[in-house]
Amino acid sequence: MSSLEAYRTLFDLQGKVALVTGGAGGIGAAICEGLAAYGATVVVAGRTASKVEKLAAEIEAAGGKTWGLEMDVLDVQGVRDRVDQIVDRYGRLDILVNSSGTHREAAAIDFTESHWDEILDLNLKAAFFLSQAVARVQIPANGGKHIHVSSVRSMLGIHRGYVAYCSSKGGLNLMIKQLATEWAKHNITVNGIAPTFTRTELVKGYLEDPGFYNPLVARIPLGRICEPIDLAAMAVYLAAPASDFITGQIIFADGGVTASQ
Repeated sequence: MSSLEAYRTLFDLQGKVALVTGGAGGIGAAICEGLAAYGATVVVAGRTASKVEKLAAEIEAAGGKTWGLEMDVLDVQGVRDRVDQIVDRYGRLDILVNSSGTHREAAAIDFTESHWDEILDLNLKAAFFLSQAVARVQIPANGGKHIHVSSVRSMLGIHRGYVAYCSSKGGLNLMIKQLATEWAKHNITVNGIAPTFTRTELVKGYLEDPGFYNPLVARIPLGRICEPIDLAAMAVYLAAPASDFITGQIIFADGGVTASQ
């Protein structure tokens, strides 16, 4: 192989199988499309079968290879069963992208135990047991890639009631580093993508409010919010051979927010 041919394979995902949880969400859908565009077979996973199946059909129609799979990441045994199903179907599972997550906004002084547990269970506990289930099939297969979607708020507080969200994402960052350290000997890389505010349908109302949008963008040195394709591009990099020597890293896709705050 010539040196130029070696470089051309750096982003080649042909023959790889990727599982993307939260796959039908605004960020997850873009990541599914990005991975499929570079040749991966993408398992689009989420709680609502109709949504993941619809996205999978759209990617198939565009020339990608996908499977829409209903999955509840809060069900630990169910996750293990789904991972086994994927391996039974394709014979491998090379890439995990965890884009599942949620938040509850309330002042810290009023935050309830039930809401705390809800956020920590989905954003942190589920993330771990999802990675664990995938690692259990990747270790005998000599490696794989794990990518978790974190947040700029894993590093920075915010003048709003996001105590559980910030805590869960901060914990996720350290979990990523720990798993990367433990699993390096198995050729498994574990990394995180930490975006700032991202344009999705879920936050459309916020972005249409100038009183919210203008101060938000003013705090971002590059002068715009994050777009889903920005995160898809990072996911492709972290899933591809180009990032084989990158592990335990939290990459802040934030337009310079953490460089200036």
